[in-house]
Amino acid sequence: DQFTVALDPDTTNEEIVFITANSSDTFTIVRARAGTSGVQHSAGATVKHVLTSDDLNAFKLAISPVASMGFAGSTSGSTTVQATAVAGTTTLTLPAATDTLVGKATTDTLTNKTLTSPTINDAKQNLTLNAQTGTTYTFVLADNGKLVTLDNASSITVTVPANSSVAYATGAIINLQQIGAGQVTVTGAAGVTINGTGTKTRAQWSAASLVKTATDTWTLIGDVTT
Repeated sequence: DQFTVALDPDTTNEEIVFITANSSDTFTIVRARAGTSGVQHSAGATVKHVLTSDDLNAFKLAISPVASMGFAGSTSGSTTVQATAVAGTTTLTLPAATDTLVGKATTDTLTNKTLTSPTINDAKQNLTLNAQTGTTYTFVLADNGKLVTLDNASSITVTVPANSSVAYATGAIINLQQIGAGQVTVTGAAGVTINGTGTKTRAQWSAASLVKTATDTWTLIGDVTT
């Protein structure tokens, strides 16, 4: 530990000295510091406690990195930001906007995010059902990726709308299944082409999938007949 004083400050004889120890009224002094020279001073010379660049460097070297930082909550709680052990220097970049961070241990919803080359383990997706009981039905945008079940004793006609009406993305898939006695016929609205080996379900419980392959072109794949 030490402190710094200036002898004859603000004069041509100014000298910076470090006082590094004391014993009673006796001090250990290191002279000619901070770029000054050791000069002779008269008895009664002015002495001032000062701060030099050497002091600031000593403060800097004495500061240890903070491993964690606490933040008081809006109520009685608090949050601690804890840094993990790393071999080098790492940088955490925060978004330049008001935002909410997503945690590993919390349940969160991601909206409008793009995953680039992700590894998704044990991915499962359950089909959402759209149960229809009428004799006619026109597919809607929300049917993309769903299973539309069709249950009626009479014949059923389902229609694929034109892209100008419902703009499915190319590659969209609509699944359908006849679960009643009424046979299902798949038709396209004006300007829509349905390709496949047939346009009707073969029997009760037959299922098929419509795949959009171009703007107004779909392929019907599955247990179908003409």
